[in-house]
Amino acid sequence: MDLFTTLSSSTGHTSHVVELPLWSVVPFAGLLLTIGIMSAIAANFTHSKLSHLWEHNENKLLVASLWALPVVILLVSLGAWESLWVSLEEYFSFLTLLFALFVITGGILIEGDLRAKPAVNTGFLMVGAVLANIVGTTGSSMLLIRALLRSNSHRKHTIHTPVFFIFVVSNIGGCLLPIGDPPLFLGYLHGVPFFWTLALFAPWMLTLSLVLMVFYIWDTLAYWKETPATIQEDADAYSPLRVRGVINFLWLAGVLLAVITITPDRLDAWGMDGTPLMFLREYVILAMAGLSFVTAPLKSETRTGNNFTFGPIIEVAFLFFGIFIAMIPALNILQTHGNQLGLTQPWQFFLTTGALSSVLDNAPTYLTFLSVAEGVAQPNAGGQLLTISEGYIGASYLIAISLGAVFMGALTYIGNGPNFMVKAIAQEWGYKMPDFFSYTIKYALPVLIPIYLVMMIVFL
Repeated sequence: MDLFTTLSSSTGHTSHVVELPLWSVVPFAGLLLTIGIMSAIAANFTHSKLSHLWEHNENKLLVASLWALPVVILLVSLGAWESLWVSLEEYFSFLTLLFALFVITGGILIEGDLRAKPAVNTGFLMVGAVLANIVGTTGSSMLLIRALLRSNSHRKHTIHTPVFFIFVVSNIGGCLLPIGDPPLFLGYLHGVPFFWTLALFAPWMLTLSLVLMVFYIWDTLAYWKETPATIQEDADAYSPLRVRGVINFLWLAGVLLAVITITPDRLDAWGMDGTPLMFLREYVILAMAGLSFVTAPLKSETRTGNNFTFGPIIEVAFLFFGIFIAMIPALNILQTHGNQLGLTQPWQFFLTTGALSSVLDNAPTYLTFLSVAEGVAQPNAGGQLLTISEGYIGASYLIAISLGAVFMGALTYIGNGPNFMVKAIAQEWGYKMPDFFSYTIKYALPVLIPIYLVMMIVFL
């Protein structure tokens, strides 16, 4: 790989190409390392000064901004305003959707307290995985996480429960329809047929079944560790589920319709691109969040019952502000040199797309490998070719890229938007969550990588 990558930029009258040095990825690596170290300190040294500093979201914003600043200075000095602006646009869209889903689902109270038995918890995760294809991984995560936390609040050995919720509901679940996860929706916008993603059903079912099997065994062993008093307390707290704040499902539907119907192509056709109305989709989404506050005010019983605060969304907003800016050089290097990686087999596309999606935004990573796969001859000469906006792509490659982008977002807290949200909400409910590195090293890699390899051997 060359030491520099090209980056398009534009001024008011001219366009030119600038070069980003390879070392420009250092701030991104530094930011990830800082998040990992500070979260580890906060989790394991709770009485240290650094731990208390990291508890305050304004300090997270300071850290994120300091690591983003060198990238901003570099881009500005090279006249690459366009890339910075595009990244901020994507951040605004990302945060708007997360904020609206967080607010709207916070107005939906799933009351009741199910028995926190392994079979019940496993069924809960399965329902969340299916729902993720209808309302998206973020929508399903925000809708169900509080109910799961409430049902398991009487148990003592529960650290694995929100972790597997991230695996199943926030990531793996949403790969059957384009609305399930942002990369698949981008694929749909680039010409992949809407229902083509149902071709992912077999690998989805195998992967989901294996992960749920591991969870059931893990949860059973943890359940056996509970004391009789704890189990009795959980049994005494049982009450059937019922839903309050049903009107918020209307606002949730409004968000989904806005995402599906107000696309960049349509904004361009309507003459809104480059005007304040270019963010029409985001305006509609924010309006839905506003209506949710009208029907379920901040002090309403539904939000109080959900322990609703703005803490989790503020934490995500501050950290991802730095991440979206700091990862610009890494994404551009990938986009420029992706075709030099020598990828020729579906399993190679799966592993490479997945590995990079776990630390970069999986949506642009998906699009990058989509372009890399175009024109690459399939191992099976008779394999199906799909027509997309940019040309033709082998179906086997598209399957591999889609699975990698969706599944491997579960490998880190930053691999997919809802991951960090679930972590923050669980912590607010008093659950002890693994720190940044422990989540990946102790849970995600040992559990998911063997399962992904089995799926890869069977289907790719």
